[in-house]
Amino acid sequence: MKSNQCIATLMLSLMFAGHSYAAADVNRGAKVFAEECAECHSVKDGKNKKGPFLWGISGRKSGSIEDFKYSDSMKASGITWTADKIAAYIAAPKKIVPGGIMKYDGLVDEKDRLDVIEYLGSLH
Repeated sequence: MKSNQCIATLMLSLMFAGHSYAAADVNRGAKVFAEECAECHSVKDGKNKKGPFLWGISGRKSGSIEDFKYSDSMKASGITWTADKIAAYIAAPKKIVPGGIMKYDGLVDEKDRLDVIEYLGSLH
């Protein structure tokens, strides 16, 4: 599993190189995550909260953590968490997964989203 996470991280790094993600700040992303996401999501491997843990999210299939109760909508979404999918989802969760149970309206600021994505991509 760890080699798959490393491969996914490498793929995300390559994707970042061609996008504005290259200018993202991992340290700022950690701060934004702490303010906006940490109440419901943990970054510790295997530690779920109200939402599933986000350690190793890069390249993970949606609804795939066995001991977390996802909405039927999330399980059926077929999303693989790439940088672009994460960006779209954290901008407008209810639009990307209608019927999902995440109680968050979205992270409006694009720079904040890019920094959070950079931070999440560093967790492997």
